[in-house]
Amino acid sequence: MSSQTLEGQRLIVVGAGSRTGRLLARTASAAGADLVLAGPDPRKLEWTAGELGGKADVVPVDLSDEDSVAGLAARAGRFDHLVSTAAMPANGPLADLDLAAVRRAFDAKVIGPLLLAKHLAGQVEEGGSFTFFSGVAAWRPAPARTVMATTNGALAFLVQALAVEVAPVRVNAISPGIVDTGSWDGLGADKEEFLRGVAARNPARRVGMPEDLVQAVLFAMGNPYVTGTVLHVDGGGRLV
Repeated sequence: MSSQTLEGQRLIVVGAGSRTGRLLARTASAAGADLVLAGPDPRKLEWTAGELGGKADVVPVDLSDEDSVAGLAARAGRFDHLVSTAAMPANGPLADLDLAAVRRAFDAKVIGPLLLAKHLAGQVEEGGSFTFFSGVAAWRPAPARTVMATTNGALAFLVQALAVEVAPVRVNAISPGIVDTGSWDGLGADKEEFLRGVAARNPARRVGMPEDLVQAVLFAMGNPYVTGTVLHVDGGGRLV
């Protein structure tokens, strides 16, 4: 996507405080877009806003609260594209799952996108789109990842249904594989060994970087003939 295609466009980034959301916001701002930065933590949103050279509105939002999502719609006004990177993993053995954490995971990946579409689809400019983040766990389920697999899979089907219901607004999903976004930093000294192992098994022989995800988002936003689609950005990881 060339910088000219974002000139004069308005982009809502839900999850703008995350590493991927911040990179997307910086990339879009540099390309001339006006930004609405949304997410649950106002401090992180202000941090992102401070990194941008262009215009940005900061709007805290709670995807589990319909009034909060409606407030985002009222603040955002007309816009061209919305991207949500929101995720609230609820990992762990089935017997130990916390119901509140499970509900938060569904709020981020399923209920939240549904509410965003409900309240904002009528404000999308011609040619505009929604892009949500699914994940490889839906195609490669593993023990202690049942909720992650289920929420990501539900979102993959949700974008198909929304693409039909809110047409001609386009609705797509990005499905990351193992990406070094900082989410693996908790492994400490074991992180590098883990990532090397993933790269060795992956058909692309590498792990992903946030830049890979941003490129996929820009493609989904910019291609007018892509809707109801999941773009797998996993280096083929779901295949092995």
